[in-house]
Amino acid sequence: MSTTLSPSPSQTLQSLTTTYRTLESTLQTHIQTRQRLSAQEQENASVSREFNSLPDDATIYKMIGPVLLKQDRAEAVLGVEGRLEFIGGEL
Repeated sequence: MSTTLSPSPSQTLQSLTTTYRTLESTLQTHIQTRQRLSAQEQENASVSREFNSLPDDATIYKMIGPVLLKQDRAEAVLGVEGRLEFIGGEL
């Protein structure tokens, strides 16, 4: 004859509390990630709109560290569009 002991109410409560805290922490991480991605999406959308308003012969610079480097317009536009696609996929 096999007897199984059921967990005590305090053990069950402790287990549920631990699970809740883990889920709460995971939720906070997801919320922070979504906020960061949303901010990046807004920044890149703003840059994309700015590119659309520039004349075709406008000079575009990209900041790499403390240095501004001249960048080809098509390359800059593709970079921003690529980031927007990636961010959209992540969201």
